Amino acid sequence: MRAAPDVGSAARCGYGYGVFSIAALVPSPPMLVPELCGRVPVSGSDPDDPTVVLRAAALDAVSALAASAQRWVVVGVGSHDRTYGSATRGTFRGFGADVVVGLGPADDATGPADSQLPLPVLVAGWLREQVAPRIPIRAVLVAADTSATACAAAGAALRAELDSEPDPCAVLVVADGAATLTRTSPGYLDERATAVQHDLDTALRTGSRAGLAALEPDLCAALLVDGRAAYQVLGGLFAADSADPRVRTLYQGAPYGVGYDVSVWQPGGREGIDE
Repeated sequence: MRAAPDVGSAARCGYGYGVFSIAALVPSPPMLVPELCGRVPVSGSDPDDPTVVLRAAALDAVSALAASAQRWVVVGVGSHDRTYGSATRGTFRGFGADVVVGLGPADDATGPADSQLPLPVLVAGWLREQVAPRIPIRAVLVAADTSATACAAAGAALRAELDSEPDPCAVLVVADGAATLTRTSPGYLDERATAVQHDLDTALRTGSRAGLAALEPDLCAALLVDGRAAYQVLGGLFAADSADPRVRTLYQGAPYGVGYDVSVWQPGGREGIDE
């Protein structure tokens, strides 16, 4: 069994008054970046365009983080455990356009933009720059093959860090659902994917910690649920609470054959999520 990644010690920050307060979940499709769609943002973009709707929801979610905390910890999935600091810079050049993004203010950046930076880190950096360019973030990637138990433990360790420090810090989870939902999906069609994605959607919409914990790593890997480990870290983040987290879902769907969710999460048993 893979040991829990050291998410907590890699992200020593917390929410004010020693109480963690907010997290957000977004997916990682490169099309969130308008330049990768062959255009730049324009006023009056088609509100029926799925990409426009998804992008707006993701920006709303990270705006909620920016309103609550001046530092963020990003959790995503990679080939192995790795942490990226706020001086990190990367480029979407490998996805079609040389759009450079950073994890912190431009004057903190050092060195050239990394053309191999993993997609969850790039997307987090782009969202940060759109909404809160002065906010520094630290990105923690969890290895894709990390066990469910270790993911939950990593989330709990991160929560302990957040609750122990006085300065505000929010969590942004970047994760995708099944990529085998249709014949045009990146992984083509797998008949098992619909039921798994339905259960995942329900768990994310309701904040079900048990539902997230129940995600089966081998099946998720077969169905290309690339965000499985990050979803289970998210569940572990709220494990210490007496009730499941309160969730405000901003988007849920699979317009291009991949399951996407955008939502804002707060610990259960408190006041409702701010609108």
